[in-house]
Amino acid sequence: MIMKNLKEKFEEKIDESRARVKNLVNEYGDKIVGEISLRQIYSGMRGMLCMVTETSKLDPNEGIRFRGYSLPEIQDVLPRAKNSNQPLPEGMFYLMLIGELPTEEDVRLISLELEKRAFVSEYVFNVINNLPKDMHPMTQFSIAILSLRDESEFTKAYKGGVNKQQYWDSTFEDALNLIAKLPRIASYIYRRNYHNEDYIEPKEDLDWSANFAHMLGFSNSEFTDLIRLYMTIHSDHEGGNVSAHTSHLVGSALSDAYLSFSAGMNGLAGPLHGLANQEVVKWLLSMQNDLGGGLPSRDQIAEYVQKTLDSGKVIPGFGHAVLRKTDPRYTAQREFALKYLADDELFLLVSRVFEVVPPILEATGKVKNPWPNVDAHSGILLLKYGMVEYDFFTVLFGVSRSLGIMSQLILSRALGMPIERPGSTTTDIMINKFSS
Repeated sequence: MIMKNLKEKFEEKIDESRARVKNLVNEYGDKIVGEISLRQIYSGMRGMLCMVTETSKLDPNEGIRFRGYSLPEIQDVLPRAKNSNQPLPEGMFYLMLIGELPTEEDVRLISLELEKRAFVSEYVFNVINNLPKDMHPMTQFSIAILSLRDESEFTKAYKGGVNKQQYWDSTFEDALNLIAKLPRIASYIYRRNYHNEDYIEPKEDLDWSANFAHMLGFSNSEFTDLIRLYMTIHSDHEGGNVSAHTSHLVGSALSDAYLSFSAGMNGLAGPLHGLANQEVVKWLLSMQNDLGGGLPSRDQIAEYVQKTLDSGKVIPGFGHAVLRKTDPRYTAQREFALKYLADDELFLLVSRVFEVVPPILEATGKVKNPWPNVDAHSGILLLKYGMVEYDFFTVLFGVSRSLGIMSQLILSRALGMPIERPGSTTTDIMINKFSS
C-alpha cells in the first residue's frame, strides 16, 4: 500500500505521544493554566484555554504556526510541485499529522494515495442531483459529506468491537478517504450549479490541488498555483475557531469523520466564519458600483467605509478574534497578487481599502485589531481568474480545512481524547455569586 509509509510513521509516534500526555497530566494535572473571567463566559468563551489542538497554534503577533512553523517559513520549506512556486498542501497534511517536515517523496506518495482514494460512488452524485440548484453550495457540500458516511471504516470497526486503542486506525482511513473525495464532490457541485452540468473527470498523475483546479474547469497554471496557496493557508487555524471546534466536539462523541466534518462545515457556512470571504466580495463590488465604477479614490473609500460603520455594519475582512496584526495569510495572498496581478483594478481597490480602513477603525476606539484578515483578499484573487460565483468560495475554504480537521481527529483518536463536556451556569447564579 502506498500510504503504509505515512501510517507506519504515525503509528511509531503513538506510544510516545500517549506517554507524553499521560506523564504531563500525572505530574502537573492539578496546576492552573489560566483564569476565566465573567466577561469571557458572556463573550463566546473568547480566549479561554480549554482544549488541545496539536496541529497549529495562533499567536496574536506572529499569526498561525503549524507545528511551530510560521506561514512564511511553511512557504519556504514545504516541497513544491514541478515548475510551481507554491508548497503542496499534501505536505501541510504530513506536517500537521506527523509533526515533522516531509520529504519530496513523502509528499509524492500522499498525492498518489489521494488520487487512488478519490473515487466517489454514484449514489453521492444522485444525492446532490436531487437537491435544488439554488440551494447554497455549502448546504449541498455538507449534505454530500454526510452521504459518504455509509462508507465509514470507523463505523464498521466500532460495530465490530475494535479495541479503543485502535480507534485511530480506521479513523485514519476515513480521513484520507474524505480528503481525497472532497475536491471531486466540490467540483461536481460547482459544475452542476454554474456550468450546465458539464462535469469534468479527474486526471491521473496530478497533485491534489491541480486535479481540483482541473475538475473545476480551470487550466491556467497561475490559478492552479492559487488553489495550492489557498488550500495551504486555509488548512488549519488552531482548535478554537467554529469549524475546527465543532468538528472536534462532534468527533469527541466518537462520531465518524464524515459526521464530524459535516458538522464543522455547517459552522464554516456562517457569515462570522467562512462565509466572510463571500461577504467581502459583495461589499467591495457594491462599493465600486455605488461609487460609479472604476477605482475609487482614497477619500471616496473612506467616506464609504464611514457610511458602512454608521449604518451599524462591520467592515468585512477586517479584525480578528486573536490576531493583533495583519493576517500573514492576507500577506501571502497579497504577495501572490503583486506577482501576477499588480495592475489589476480590483487588486488596487483591495490595496486602497487596506490603506484606508485601519486608521478609521482605530479612531473608533472599539476595535482591538483593525487589520485585514485572510478573507479580505481571497475572493478577489478567485474573481480575477474567472471564478466569479462568490457564493461558492466558502466551499473551497471547506475543502482546505479538511487537512487540519482530519489530522487533528486522527491525533485525538490516537491519544484517546475524551468526550468534550464543559460545565455551564446561569445568569441568576452569577448575579447571586457576585452581588452577595
